[in-house]
Amino acid sequence: MKKKTLALLLTAATMAAMITGCGTDAGSSTGSTSDAQTADQGSAASDAGAQTTDQGAASNTETDTAAGGDNAGASYKVGIVQYVDDASLNQIVSAVQAELDAKGAELGVEFDYSDYTYNGQADSTTMNQIAADLIASEVDIIVPVATPTAMVMQNSTAENPKDDGSLIPVVFSAVSDPVGAGLVDSMDAPGSNITGTSDALNTDAIFDLMLAANPDIQTVGLLYDKSQDSSTAAIAAAKAYCEDKGIDVVEKTGTNNGEISLAADALVAAGVEAIFTPTDNNVMTAELAIYEKFIDANVPHYCGADSFALNGAFLGYGVNYEELGTATADMVVDILVNGADPASLAVKTMDNGIATVNTETAEAIGLDYSMFADMCTNLVEIQTAEEFQ
Repeated sequence: MKKKTLALLLTAATMAAMITGCGTDAGSSTGSTSDAQTADQGSAASDAGAQTTDQGAASNTETDTAAGGDNAGASYKVGIVQYVDDASLNQIVSAVQAELDAKGAELGVEFDYSDYTYNGQADSTTMNQIAADLIASEVDIIVPVATPTAMVMQNSTAENPKDDGSLIPVVFSAVSDPVGAGLVDSMDAPGSNITGTSDALNTDAIFDLMLAANPDIQTVGLLYDKSQDSSTAAIAAAKAYCEDKGIDVVEKTGTNNGEISLAADALVAAGVEAIFTPTDNNVMTAELAIYEKFIDANVPHYCGADSFALNGAFLGYGVNYEELGTATADMVVDILVNGADPASLAVKTMDNGIATVNTETAEAIGLDYSMFADMCTNLVEIQTAEEFQ
């Protein structure tokens, strides 16, 4: 994947002059995630997941009909912008690119993303500059990965219509609560120029696993980035769950790696018996630096994505991000090749029921997880690494 940073964007003075201060501050929205998930989000995610297969099949069928049609030989510029480097988001981008290559070869068209793939490095200024660069490059579509990036790209395209008055389509990936984030009107009818894929988190399911592994748990720590609205709803759901079960909660937050590391230390000092983190990209980037703290304290870390487990946490729970990226690319193809309207193309929510356990961490803390196999769609075992292979 070709990643361009702020330094690259600033090499041309003329391009810098085109940059406008548009979009919402990335700190006000989430990295993988949602701004206002409800306590019953698991049920909604399950229902949406059930319709994903049908939607995906319909999209693939429509795409197949375009093969050999009037679009043969066409070339499309695809802008891809991920929020920050972490294993899950990197996996999504790689899957998007691989699927675009495959569909391009199948349909006899070209999806040119190599010159238009960027990493926002969790910086709102950088993301706004990237948006300006993509708009100036007249890309045919933009694929933002994670909520903060989607917010910036959507705002920028809305404020910069093309000469004919139309808006550049936006197909987001890994946005946990598109409605709560204000990106779409509804999951079935997004409206405007935007649609995409969601990784909505089933918080209750994670806590069910936590209690299955330790039915006598009395105190749970909550670790998240307080600046991201995506964590707010999941944390609210976690608190409601714990209150219903009579479990005490200790809450610690941070907005950068240093603060998150201190928050991890504080949770260990408070004597929590388990720790929950939602689909929080900033904690994700800190996981490799904090997971050993939890192992040394014999405290399992339960999280909202498999990349946490890859980077040392006891458990990651949620969607398959490679499949999420593939589904995102299929929506891009449907819009560009078949002329599908993003305003009416339903947001796709993937199956949220995959438990990924780090076996090295499980062994180190002596925690039995065998019961998870009967509680999840799939139980995956993994060992600590920086990136998925």
